[in-house]
Amino acid sequence: MIAVFVIAMAALIAYSTSRATAAKYKVKICMAFHGQTACKVASAVSETGALRTATEGACADIASGVTETVSCQNTSPQSVSWLKKP
Repeated sequence: MIAVFVIAMAALIAYSTSRATAAKYKVKICMAFHGQTACKVASAVSETGALRTATEGACADIASGVTETVSCQNTSPQSVSWLKKP
């Protein structure tokens, strides 16, 4: 049973690693909200996915609760820097 779990975890890690290298887009976004700033880097297969993931991550650090998080995510980024873009 433990061996099956270890093999499954190894497969999941290998799959996750291969998906990360397949990402075509990598972006760093800085969000400002209620006097706080947070920056996050995200990679994704699509431009929209990378932007969304980085925005969600930055807002998670500076907003509290669902209402603030949604409000932060609907705010324009303070800065957007493309680190990888085809």
